[in-house]
Amino acid sequence: MGAQGMPTPEQIWADADLPTCRLAGLALNPATPETVLLRLLADAPLAARMVLCRDRILPDAVVDAVIEHLDRYTRSFFARNSHVDPAQRARLVDDPHWFVRAHLAQGPGWAAPARPGPLPDETVVHMMNTYDDEHLGGLFYQQISAGLRRSMPTHPVAKVRWWGVGRWKSLSADVRTALLTDPDDEVRERAQRAARFEDPAWVESELPDRSCHARTGMLLHDALSRAVVDGVLTSPVGIEDRAMIAGNPTLPPDVVVLLAADPDPEVRDEIAHRADLGPAERHTLVAAPDPDIRARVARRADLGPAERRTLATDPDPKVRLAVSVHPALSEEERGRIDYAVPMDHPFVFHPAPEVPRDPGTVRRNALSNHPMLRREAAWDHLLPPDLVARLAADDDLGVRVLLAQNHPDAPAPLLLRSFLEYTGPERDHLITRPNFPTGGLAAFADHEDPEVRALATRDPGTRPAVVERLTRDPDSAVRAAATRHPRLPQSRLAELLDDEELAHAAATNPALSSDAIHWLVKTDGRRSRPPA
Repeated sequence: MGAQGMPTPEQIWADADLPTCRLAGLALNPATPETVLLRLLADAPLAARMVLCRDRILPDAVVDAVIEHLDRYTRSFFARNSHVDPAQRARLVDDPHWFVRAHLAQGPGWAAPARPGPLPDETVVHMMNTYDDEHLGGLFYQQISAGLRRSMPTHPVAKVRWWGVGRWKSLSADVRTALLTDPDDEVRERAQRAARFEDPAWVESELPDRSCHARTGMLLHDALSRAVVDGVLTSPVGIEDRAMIAGNPTLPPDVVVLLAADPDPEVRDEIAHRADLGPAERHTLVAAPDPDIRARVARRADLGPAERRTLATDPDPKVRLAVSVHPALSEEERGRIDYAVPMDHPFVFHPAPEVPRDPGTVRRNALSNHPMLRREAAWDHLLPPDLVARLAADDDLGVRVLLAQNHPDAPAPLLLRSFLEYTGPERDHLITRPNFPTGGLAAFADHEDPEVRALATRDPGTRPAVVERLTRDPDSAVRAAATRHPRLPQSRLAELLDDEELAHAAATNPALSSDAIHWLVKTDGRRSRPPA
């Protein structure tokens, strides 16, 4: 159960009867008139209101009605809608009930890789100023725009600066100094608390003597005194303590040297990540018995020529692959390494970085003979047209699919080819890309792969008889998709409105007649006679 005994969305849907499923289908039907949507909002069972408010874009008049709806649960569903403009959800920012405000702060749920846009900056600032801190946890931070996140430590509003202190370790010395002397008491006190974690004596005095989250956080990230380090080395509290301090940026150089030869591979792996690794420790790790550690070291930009040559002939293929993409190597040197390109990697969507990648590096990678470097270039969202065309014809599946998954102008033939050839994670994301084709997909109606077979239901030209046959397909997803096709014969559509499995999908069909829509609403989804 949810808050105060409220059923979860999953429970609400599981409890919906057949008539309610029909009404929920109408709520999603693009042909349902605005007047009917308003009627559903006013009178439909909770499950139908949930679907209406949470799972689609809504006309402005319906949004107005949702905002004014008397039922707080109905308003809360709209607060979690990932389809609408975030500015529409922001209208609930001062909702009279905490339940709605909490769901607005939590934000919409979404399936990877989709991510809703951020709330307007002014809404976020208002929430920081007026909401209880307990309501601003969870996914609230992900609803903050990148620009506002960057400006928080120096924002004119004190409460926003208070939030900005949370980025303490990434702040410049000047910004830290300003926050430590901030005119606002709460901001200044939080900055002072953050600064304490850079004081080894204070950390030593506060470090718990038992394994817990607080001790873990301190050993991983905070300034460690020599006494704390020696204590971990001689009498650790937990078996993970040594690996924790191995990645701590304040670890003394002599301990870095010591742990580079530690018998625990997890400890050596953490040392291999360190930016301050010296040549001697690096050399030790290049000769480590564990190939995973050698592969980790092989990715370091500071490898010398001799170390690169050693790793280039490593007996383990993953080590040779790791060093083969080293930025210091020429294309000729890469070509001399015996590496194998893995084909079992997930070729998925990568969110655009806040700071765009260097265009020169991206171009150099795109023109490389090494497929792994071309794959890295392929997921750049800003790839120019000449490189898009080049990589779309690449002979490596990973390059093609990564380009299709990520570039906003990925061409239609590439998108279709990628969907047909790639069966890994986020395959379905490909059909959401802007240029994914619809014409000609009827040709796949008899394909052995049900996900490919379902493409036929996206083709507006698929013949009615084929659509009807697909509503009886062995695969449930294909059946549901075919049930939503506008060329489904009306007689079969009427049958499916009475089908326990497919009634919801049938009611979403845009070819549902106006008379049928109004009859279902009039009878609350209960059909005492077939719709006209």
